Amino acid sequence: MKRSARTIRLTCALAVAGALLAGLAGCGPTDGTKDGRGAVAGMDMQGAAERADAMFYATVGAIKPDVEWVHDTTTTGSCDVTRYWTVMTVVSEQRRGSFLGVVENFWKASGYRIKTVNPDKDTPEIIATSPDGFGIMLLFGHQGQAFFEVTSPCVKNSKVAAPTKVATGATYEGESAIPAPNVRSDFWSAESPAPGTTPAS
Repeated sequence: MKRSARTIRLTCALAVAGALLAGLAGCGPTDGTKDGRGAVAGMDMQGAAERADAMFYATVGAIKPDVEWVHDTTTTGSCDVTRYWTVMTVVSEQRRGSFLGVVENFWKASGYRIKTVNPDKDTPEIIATSPDGFGIMLLFGHQGQAFFEVTSPCVKNSKVAAPTKVATGATYEGESAIPAPNVRSDFWSAESPAPGTTPAS
């Protein structure tokens, strides 16, 4: 899927949040590999990508009922790597607070430090940092579509392979863009408030 198509679907909030996420992950302007280790001892970009994948898979696995998601793009900087995923399940405006609440609770239980919670009606988001310095974000963008992003700290430069885990939703291979959310859920798509915890303000 093309990065430009993904950008069109998001509001400018993603660019701002993405920049903040990269800053939280701790990547500097240089390659950070002069000591041969990078910011995370012994980890290269491929290892960082796999760690980012694992963080996302654990997070999405904590969301019940399950949601459908697809792999989005991967980007690399001089010493960092960022993975993106798009949720294809429709999460109604009334259920977004609950969705973010589930994610926030899981991240806290995993030892992540919550950095930002934005309860905005149209584009709510939550940003956190893992104990090993990875930034992770959940953002709702255009048409209420949920996006996850994980950015590594500075690591050793290397090639980065595509994720190996099969997505739970359609792959949209050969198409120019991932469409708007199109999978209905009896729970997440319901247009009524759900009982449960919502993110702290």
